[in-house]
Amino acid sequence: MNLKMAAYITATMATTASAFSRSTVLTAARRRTIATTTHAAPRIVGRRSAPSSFFSARTKFERSHRLLSTAEAQAPAETSSADEETSSSSSEDDDALARASLKSPFLQTMRDRGFLFQCTNLSDLDDLLTSAESKSESVSAYLGFDATADSLHVGSLLQIMILRHLQRSGHRPIVLIGGATSKVGDPTGKDESRVMLTDDIIKKNTDGISKVFQKFLTFGDDDAADAVMVNNDDWLSSLKYLEFLRDYGTHFTINRMMSFESVKQRLEREAPFSFLEFNYMILQAYDFLELNRRYDARLQLGGSDQWGNMISGVELGRRVDGARLFALTAPLITTSDGKKMGKTAGGAMWLNKDRLSEYDYWQFWRNTSDEDVVRFLKLFTELPLGDIEEMEGWTGADINKAKVVLADEATALLHGRECLGAIHDTIDSMFKGGKSAAASTEGLNRIFVTADEAAEGVKFIDLFVKLGLANSKKEARRLIQGGGAKLGEEKISDENAVLDAGGFGGNEEVTLRAGKKRAGVVELKQ
Repeated sequence: MNLKMAAYITATMATTASAFSRSTVLTAARRRTIATTTHAAPRIVGRRSAPSSFFSARTKFERSHRLLSTAEAQAPAETSSADEETSSSSSEDDDALARASLKSPFLQTMRDRGFLFQCTNLSDLDDLLTSAESKSESVSAYLGFDATADSLHVGSLLQIMILRHLQRSGHRPIVLIGGATSKVGDPTGKDESRVMLTDDIIKKNTDGISKVFQKFLTFGDDDAADAVMVNNDDWLSSLKYLEFLRDYGTHFTINRMMSFESVKQRLEREAPFSFLEFNYMILQAYDFLELNRRYDARLQLGGSDQWGNMISGVELGRRVDGARLFALTAPLITTSDGKKMGKTAGGAMWLNKDRLSEYDYWQFWRNTSDEDVVRFLKLFTELPLGDIEEMEGWTGADINKAKVVLADEATALLHGRECLGAIHDTIDSMFKGGKSAAASTEGLNRIFVTADEAAEGVKFIDLFVKLGLANSKKEARRLIQGGGAKLGEEKISDENAVLDAGGFGGNEEVTLRAGKKRAGVVELKQ
């Protein structure tokens, strides 16, 4: 081949490549025009400290607009450090202005009580809610709960309180039970795959966690703000795999999904990350689309660890149905010492009474650290903010009074105010030398032994575990060895000791104590 021929072929290839490139850019541009004709991509309002679980941190443009498909992304223009600082400062100013200008009572409550962390298009959401409120109409918003246990614990209480405030503001809460997504398992915050649950276990867990919502929300169909409870098993379990991939798979890219914090953490630790779990974020996004179609859900609520999945749902609704959807997150709550909310050395603080007694629940809140009292009063009670602000300067004995207020109000919301009398009587009798203990054990967790069991004798270590005063027999033995186990006022020193008929001393029940503040009742069943 001579040089002229080679030059001709090279020029022809270059021309063809250039034409193909222009065609590709034009096609992508048309796709962008179609995708954004109805609504622009959401603007993100959030604190600077918010975890960027899926945004690349290069520019504000990327963070606001590169949400689902990298196929449409073009390289952003390079910016100087001064430009980035100016953009950052401007964004923070806009964020502060949007928060300060809120008109919706619901969003004002979220802001003032410490629930508001991140939100898409905050000003537009404020306009939507305010407009509905002015017409005595409601906006539907949902929050999801997977059925991974037969009771929710205090860690889920923040989300339940958000739904309660939503309803009190005149809007409709949708409680989404993850009957189908529980079969997959949310990988967020997990170092390893969740244990696979059978259908029977998921059904049992669903029944268990559903009960608690009745105590915080009003369900029915008489009012526009009446709550609704639905199960995503109703639509996810009937999906046809190939059709679902064809219809919705094109709206998600592996590139972006790999940038999710939950995925990166698992990969960095070289922990197995199954294809099953990888699909969870797609199913959560589809839930939002389906709830919008079925129940006109416009807003998804959740914790900040779900931010990436929630934005995916906002974008999927926009791309597929042209729906104007919103996402709002609350911060992940930890105690002042950095521990995860809802877990203690004694185990999870369950919300169901059959998993945790009213007395132990009350004690959990009473044991709140001084630094957390005011914050928890705002989040987990409905006391007026003015009353809470008066407690901010309390110290010494007064801060302990604030802790009692917190314990009373939080317990009353879950178990009813009528249980507080028995709890206070129990505390008076056990720790303040008040009424007789026999008359004041209503608030304590209670188990039963039969006359035959008492005649044979039941080991104390087994009774401490059944009462929830120890998580295991090993822990119960340590409690006895450390001198913290008591039968009434008498210390139990032998880890092999048993409670027999004589131990009841002619009474129908006895009180077992673990340390100074935890106790339970063993009742003799005739």
